[in-house]
Amino acid sequence: MGKIVVYCQPGAKQTQLAGMHDGKPKIQLKVPPVDGAANKALVSFLAERLRTPKSSIRIMQGASGRIKRLEVDDLTDEILHARLQPENQS
Repeated sequence: MGKIVVYCQPGAKQTQLAGMHDGKPKIQLKVPPVDGAANKALVSFLAERLRTPKSSIRIMQGASGRIKRLEVDDLTDEILHARLQPENQS
């Protein structure tokens, strides 16, 4: 099981990985932070990006904040960090 911390920005123009913020992957989410919609959008985006089922992703801390600590089944920390690197970084 891998663990990662991400920074989320809800209410953005589009859902995307937008670089890094204080050493954490910054994920912009198109949906607003209302009734858990941003958390659902985050899990959906991560499932697609990490190529893993949504059911294997859990928000462990920060459900109501911008900084979220997540656990992902069947992926190592190294794989998580590699798949959440912005494309323009080497």
